[in-house]
Amino acid sequence: MMIIPADVRTTPTTLGNRPAVLVEPGQVAKPGTILYFHGGSYVVGSPETAMSLTANLVSRTSIRSVSLDYRLAPEHPFPAALDDALAAYRELLENGAGAASIVFAGDSAGGGIAVSACLMARAAGLPMPAAVVTFSPGLDKTHSGASIDSKAGIDPFFTRESFVPTDAMYLAGQNPEQELLSPARFADLSGFPPLLLQAGTNEVLLDDSTQMAERAQAAGVDVILDVTADVPHVFQAFAGILDEADQALDRAALFITQHLR
Repeated sequence: MMIIPADVRTTPTTLGNRPAVLVEPGQVAKPGTILYFHGGSYVVGSPETAMSLTANLVSRTSIRSVSLDYRLAPEHPFPAALDDALAAYRELLENGAGAASIVFAGDSAGGGIAVSACLMARAAGLPMPAAVVTFSPGLDKTHSGASIDSKAGIDPFFTRESFVPTDAMYLAGQNPEQELLSPARFADLSGFPPLLLQAGTNEVLLDDSTQMAERAQAAGVDVILDVTADVPHVFQAFAGILDEADQALDRAALFITQHLR
């Protein structure tokens, strides 16, 4: 059950040679763009499945979002999704958007894309976006954090074993010990934009965020680790149902508007 705010408009579009959904506020839009990446373990999902998140960010900030329908594994394994994300960002810049007017955001696998697309943009000599917002991001394909096992009985969605088939499809034999697959462990975060990491205590991926926060802090990055008690993976999708979801999205919206001033 997802509740989509009534005060947004959605329009099919394309970006970076991929389908996408433009989500606009009902009132006059404020300047800026939220480039959104949906979750789904890199093998399922679409802009529609993440619409409660995207639309709630748009509704709360009055800033438009473009939600990207990136290619999925197993037909398109790593790094296809990241290539699509970078192409989308590049097209926004080429169309005249300033990097300082763009925020990357994503949930779960999409949170991983938001982080890794930043690393790819830097490697490509592109300017960094204004900020990065992640909801329960997957940031460590080595699954080395303690929470992968300690939260196994509490997380209603995932266990270490549940990642085996989807990881195999996405990695397609690639070593996960590299920064684009496990940025929480291997990324050079120097010069990284301000980063918001939201997660719940009841998820096996919690330490993807805690390890990333430590790494960002050590690199001198502006980082907020925002952990909510007793909620599961991507709890923010339950906006309008869970108070904790609404409050977390309020904080994410504040973070976005602060960095897009």
